[in-house]
Amino acid sequence: MSIDRLRRRLVSGFACTAAGAALLPCCLGRAAAGNLRFSLRQIADGVFAFQGTDELMTAANDGAICNLGVVVGADAVAVIDSGGSLIEAHAFIAAIGEITAKPVRFLVNTHMHPDHIFGNAAFRGIGATIVGHRNLPRALEARGAFYLHNYREQVGEALMEGVEIVPPTLLVDDRLRLDLGGRVLELQAWKAAHTDNDLTVFDPATSTLFAGDLVFVGTLPTLDGSLLGWLRQMDALAAIGAARVVPGHGPVAADWPQALSGERRYFEVLARDIRKAIADGTPLREAVKTAGGGERDNWQLFDDYNERNATAAFAELEWE
Repeated sequence: MSIDRLRRRLVSGFACTAAGAALLPCCLGRAAAGNLRFSLRQIADGVFAFQGTDELMTAANDGAICNLGVVVGADAVAVIDSGGSLIEAHAFIAAIGEITAKPVRFLVNTHMHPDHIFGNAAFRGIGATIVGHRNLPRALEARGAFYLHNYREQVGEALMEGVEIVPPTLLVDDRLRLDLGGRVLELQAWKAAHTDNDLTVFDPATSTLFAGDLVFVGTLPTLDGSLLGWLRQMDALAAIGAARVVPGHGPVAADWPQALSGERRYFEVLARDIRKAIADGTPLREAVKTAGGGERDNWQLFDDYNERNATAAFAELEWE
């Protein structure tokens, strides 16, 4: 998600419901750290998720604003994203220990944004191999210093203590399979969309997809890659044979591929409005104030993010 305004409202213990899945025991892994009450919900057999908070990333919420995942195999565990601080990451690791004694063999970073990767050092510390898109190391090298500086100002020194930019050591060029023992996860690298380093994780055993920020549900998607690339790849994304998805931000879990419908509609409306503004000769500063406006009532945080998305879309579409 975008680095300037990050979010999700912290849920202290989840209601025991899961869209698209049978009712399952929830809150099986719990850990408290600082202000954070960290709970893992079981959404399928051996599959667990944490739902991030609908807020900006702040000291008060310990940076816990994105959704995180855990898949347990016969021999080992894979984790999807590490969270927005070491406080959250250590609470995450403690919660995993409540549900299994198996080692965390892999940490998969779905993309470069701080709310998904600031906890990497904690997982490196327990011996996990960090996995990411082939473009992720370059993206982190380019933006890492800015992320660290920006977030010290935003959330304070205490929450940023010990946070490092830790790149992946196992890269996904196109597709990669991770064997957890009797359970194989399918990783796929995508072309530029939300970012230029988006990665998805699919568990065929339970038909569960961890989509990272390629999927937002309920709150406005943020664009840090390519609007056209995102739209072009939506059919391929929808074709993944999942029953449920854990989006990067939004309810855990959501029905698939229905969870894509709002995002697709928003980007189609935004592209249509920007193309018309360009054809009419409307200056960028005016176009971004109205483009996508018909979608305002469909999204939380629309006014926080839409002009930024529209600005990025204008820059891309004026040269198509």
